[in-house]
Amino acid sequence: MRDQFQGRFSEFDHLVPVFENAGIESRAIAMPLDWYLEPRGLKERNAVYLNIANQLFVEATRIALAAAKISAADVDTIVTISSSGIATPTLEARALIDLGFRPDILRVPVFGLGCAGGISGLSLGVQLARARPGSVVLLVVVELCSLWFHQDTLTKANIVASALFGDGAAAVVLSTARANDRNSVGTGVQHTWPSTLQIMGWDVNDSGLEVIFDRDIPPFIRRQIAPVMADFLKRLNLTRDGIERFGFHPGGTKVLEALESALEMKPGSLDIERSVLRDHGNMSAPTVLFVLKRLLENANPGIYLMSALGPGFTAAAISVTVQN
Repeated sequence: MRDQFQGRFSEFDHLVPVFENAGIESRAIAMPLDWYLEPRGLKERNAVYLNIANQLFVEATRIALAAAKISAADVDTIVTISSSGIATPTLEARALIDLGFRPDILRVPVFGLGCAGGISGLSLGVQLARARPGSVVLLVVVELCSLWFHQDTLTKANIVASALFGDGAAAVVLSTARANDRNSVGTGVQHTWPSTLQIMGWDVNDSGLEVIFDRDIPPFIRRQIAPVMADFLKRLNLTRDGIERFGFHPGGTKVLEALESALEMKPGSLDIERSVLRDHGNMSAPTVLFVLKRLLENANPGIYLMSALGPGFTAAAISVTVQN
C-alpha cells in the first residue's frame, strides 16, 4: 500500500496507523496480489466475481451439507446473500447442476445488505424454514470485497477499506425437523436509522463499485447502539441478564471498542470477534457467521444475541440458544 499510494496521496502517511492498528494479521483475497495493482473496469472485476464467488458458493455449501449429514437433493430453499458483485442468473442458479439441487428448489437471492447480511440472511432463512415446517433451508453468504479495491482512487475511505476488508464465504443449514440439535436459532429483528444512507454502501462508476465508508461509524455506534440493543432484547422477550453473551460482526477494532463502551462491557470482552478479525479481516456479511461458529465451539448453555451493522444504516440481530 505504501508503494501504491505514498507518492501520489499526500495524506497517506497520516493513514498508516489505520494499517498498524487494524488488528488484522491475515486475510484471504480472491486473486493474486499483482492483479490488484492494475486498473480494472466493472466488467472485468465482475467476471472475476462470478468465477470465484461460484467456487466459494460450491465449497461452502458442500462443507455445510456434510456437517448436517444431508445431500443437496434434500434442500428445499436456498437463500443467497451477496452484495459484492452482480450475478443474473444468481449464484445458486449457476451452482444448481454442480451441487445437485432439485429443479423445484425455491431460490431467494438477496443483494444490498452488506455487512448486516449474515444476520439478516439468517433471520430470513429461519422465517422461511418455519413457514414450511420440516423443510430444509440452506443459507449461503459470499462476499469478495477485495475485487473492488481501486489503486487509482485517492480517498481516505478507499485507504481505510483496503486496510480492513477481505473475502470469504459461509453456509448454514436450517430446519424445524432438526429439533434434537444442540443449537437453535430464534427470531430476527432489525432497526434502520432514518437519514443515514450516506454512512455505508456502494458508489457505482465506470471502474466498478467504490465503497462509501463514513469515518464517524464508531462515534455513531457509541451514541446510538445501546437503546437499539435494549429494544431488541425487549422485542425478543429477553433481558440483558438473561443472555449469556452478545456476539457481533467485527467491522474493525474501533467498532468493537465502540460496542464495548456503549454497552458497558469490559474492554476486550469481544475476544472471539477480535480473533476472527485478526485471522480473516472484515469479510462483510460472512464475518459474523465465522464469529458464531467459533462462539459455538466452546459455548456455555444459554442464549446468545448475535448482531451486525450494515448499509441502511441498519442493525440486525437474532438469538441463538445453546442447550446442555
